[in-house]
Amino acid sequence: QVQLVESGGGLVQAGGSLRLSCAASGNINRISDMGWHRQAPGKQRESVAAITRGSTKTYVDSVKGRFTISRDNAKNTVYLQMNSLKPEDTAVYYCHARARKVWATNEDDYWGQGTQVTVSS
Repeated sequence: QVQLVESGGGLVQAGGSLRLSCAASGNINRISDMGWHRQAPGKQRESVAAITRGSTKTYVDSVKGRFTISRDNAKNTVYLQMNSLKPEDTAVYYCHARARKVWATNEDDYWGQGTQVTVSS
């Protein structure tokens, strides 16, 4: 099986910073895309940032210029540096990875358990 474990969430004041980490482990042959999604109360889950294995990055418009996604392929880890945080960034943040397990022919999507980010005004 493949497990994603997130860390780094918490409570921060508006204008502050947090860094999320997500480490993938288990029966992994290769990870292609990785990313972060978030879900605020009463809202649908949205993609915040994504990064390909070759480090092509995409961001939702609301976080451009404030958030930076990066990854370490050797460690199967993805990071999200969040600066200039706003109250509207408050949500549960979920790590995502598209991976192929050892001996598998197809990729599957895997999710972390979520980490709470709360930004106070």
